[in-house]
Amino acid sequence: MGKILFISERADKIKQYSKIFDKKPFEFLNSCDENSILEIAEINPPDAVIFDSALQSVKHIIKKLKSVTGSTAFILLSQNGIIEPDITKYINAFLTDDMSESLITSTITASLKTKNSLEQLSDTNRNLADSLYRLNVLYSTSSQFAGSLDKEKLVNYMIEGMDKSLSFDLTCTLAFCTEEQPVLILNSLYEISDELLSAIKLRTVLNYKSLFENKKPPFEIDAETLKVIKTVKYPANRFTFTLFRYDNMFAPISLGDNFFGCIEIFKETPFTSDDATCFQTIAQQVSLPLKSATLYQEIKETNLKLEKLERLKSEFISIVSHELRTPLTAIKNSLDILSSKRCGEINDSGVKFLTMAQRNVSRLAGIINDLLDLSKIEAGKMDYHFANMNIHSVIDYVKSSLSVVAKEKGLNLIAEETPDLPEIYADSQRLEQVLTNLVSNAIKFTPEGKTITIRSHIADASQITANDCFKEDLEKLRGKYIVVCVEDQGIGIAEKDLLRAFDKFAQIENSLSRKVGGSGLGLPIAKQLLQAHNGAIWCDSELEKGSRFYFAVPVSEVPSETEKLLTLN
Repeated sequence: MGKILFISERADKIKQYSKIFDKKPFEFLNSCDENSILEIAEINPPDAVIFDSALQSVKHIIKKLKSVTGSTAFILLSQNGIIEPDITKYINAFLTDDMSESLITSTITASLKTKNSLEQLSDTNRNLADSLYRLNVLYSTSSQFAGSLDKEKLVNYMIEGMDKSLSFDLTCTLAFCTEEQPVLILNSLYEISDELLSAIKLRTVLNYKSLFENKKPPFEIDAETLKVIKTVKYPANRFTFTLFRYDNMFAPISLGDNFFGCIEIFKETPFTSDDATCFQTIAQQVSLPLKSATLYQEIKETNLKLEKLERLKSEFISIVSHELRTPLTAIKNSLDILSSKRCGEINDSGVKFLTMAQRNVSRLAGIINDLLDLSKIEAGKMDYHFANMNIHSVIDYVKSSLSVVAKEKGLNLIAEETPDLPEIYADSQRLEQVLTNLVSNAIKFTPEGKTITIRSHIADASQITANDCFKEDLEKLRGKYIVVCVEDQGIGIAEKDLLRAFDKFAQIENSLSRKVGGSGLGLPIAKQLLQAHNGAIWCDSELEKGSRFYFAVPVSEVPSETEKLLTLN
């Protein structure tokens, strides 16, 4: 049943429309008094308003109602078929004096259906916006977890993430990992009295012990001596014991046999099922970095020799990278589903934020893959598939893959290859990885409008020259090599920084490098891959004059199928 407000002074039309709606499941109201109309609209807004264009003040009334109603359908009854252009922008549908009863009813019914659809769409968009915001909070929080090994910061990131996504009144976090002794961290909206604090401490201890009913708790704690760290947002107000009537959620912070504490959260308004999922997700997500932080601290304290520390760090990176892939895959799949509109239409702002999130997920996935590759190489577990191949196929593949990226940045990517180069015995996928990294770096650090060139030629080891800092690597080369060069017209590298560019996690400090970011692992990985091919990588550069990155792979000593046939003949 819909509520219809008819605004007209014409008695015949009031009678006609009253008669029409008496037969239909509508509540029909009539008025032409402006104050009465506004009072009706403010107290109980009608679903549709029909304006009679014969009314002198119709334009004024339409504008007034538009400011106090939300999704009400506005319908204009045109007396002579002429409609003022200024009014059309406010109107959803039109009626005329000579319309039949069925057409009038159909027009109003269609307008009400449209109104209901718009309301549903608005609710869907609102829910989607909330979901996107919460997803963004989860992604941001998980990124913070991944970027810190400070236990106190990790616990604070967890509480901040819950505050942003759940807007709690009070969190009670019992932590066993931030200090030498157990500590109760209270983040409260209002001040807490001493009596209420004692009750909260006792409740926390009981909740903690309830987790270990059938076995001994990992730590013994007492409510009397439990240390409290309290943060109050609005100390002018004070909580009372009615706090315990608020809705609450509780979760342990643990991973396997590792127990880091527990958290309870209070909120005056009820939590939804989505709130519960978000709460449990954040509480679980913090467990892994807390475990990682604990492992790192133990490594730092117990390993003084650099070689042993390097090995343990590589193992740690591998564990973290593998574990990060699981939540990252879930986030990526969720973003893909949302962007495919299978969960409903997305407005322009939503598309913008989805695109931003997908771009950053891809960036994080690339960093994780770099970390995994580096850990495999250092552990000697990288797989290689060597075969006779031609370097032209590698250059063609990389040029095709990155031409679009270069073009989007306004760059020209070209290849100048020496024809008919001999084959090499190599893993094509790993060489593609090396060349992709070099070209990607060139794209990052080359200003718009410039050119990036990929060159290839054959050279004897004795003909290869480079800066003295690469002398040790090049002296190991013997025989003939296929040399590939990636030349850009970018920001360049100072001579003192040439060798450091191939160090792990290193980025040359300047404004552009900070802007484009990166893990700093691409070149070290490329160096390790080329060493596995008995080759080398080096660079030559000057500040503001561009860079040239070279790599060399030995010409194949394994005869190709063509050479075998020639030998047989």
